[in-house]
Amino acid sequence: MKLKFGIKEVVAAGIGTAIFVALTEVQIPLGFIPNTSLQPRAALLAFIAAVFGPVVGGIVGLLGHALGDAFFYGSIWWSWVFPEAVFGIVLGLFADKFAIKEGGFDKGNIIRFNVVQVIANAVAWIVVAPVLDVVIYAEPANKVFLQGIWAFVGNIIIVGVLGSLLGYAYTKISGKSSSLTKED
Repeated sequence: MKLKFGIKEVVAAGIGTAIFVALTEVQIPLGFIPNTSLQPRAALLAFIAAVFGPVVGGIVGLLGHALGDAFFYGSIWWSWVFPEAVFGIVLGLFADKFAIKEGGFDKGNIIRFNVVQVIANAVAWIVVAPVLDVVIYAEPANKVFLQGIWAFVGNIIIVGVLGSLLGYAYTKISGKSSSLTKED
């Protein structure tokens, strides 16, 4: 994958971050696990990373989560901000393989997207977030690893459903636009 960061990527990072921040308040609490909920912003991040790559995915994950925490909660929980960036970067590394922009987000690429998002979510929420919680904030390991596992489960569901739908819808629109311009 060649890393590209031009005007389109700057605009995508800015708009993606703004929407990510706005979606911070849209959540479905998992009442039995403290401070953990289903968040549609995870699907947006996955979609942005899958379309624009790891740099944009990392920026949207890092800035979106940090600004969302600051605006809506009054403080930034860095041990969950960095994993969001990790998720965006890891998923974005495979953007070319998903063929969303090219109009090729078919069944095989949807499966590939979901395998990668499960792995990226596992790294971010089962490993990075709990370890940083323990190291940075001296949180009890049993609590944060349980939160991480539930964040992982919630994110793979949200990304699997909404992220796949966003990618599929975009590829249909993108594919039609590119075929129109090729015929003109």
